[in-house]
Amino acid sequence: MYASSNIAQGTFQADQAAFVAALDKAHARSFHSYFTQFVLTDDEAGYIAVDEGDYGALPKAMLDRVINTVPGKLNDEF
Repeated sequence: MYASSNIAQGTFQADQAAFVAALDKAHARSFHSYFTQFVLTDDEAGYIAVDEGDYGALPKAMLDRVINTVPGKLNDEF
């Protein structure tokens, strides 16, 4: 099953590439954030990375689309 209608005509590799790109973005953003990064399914892009800090607590509609999480790496507790 393909999560994106954009790549539904494509191959499994296209869907996997979209997931890996979103996961890479989440990992890259996590080094500069106190907040958890989420990888979500998206109808247009296939997968997207969002920062919990952008939304506060994620709404239920977004939580239902979470595929993976990456914890934030910044820590101000010394």
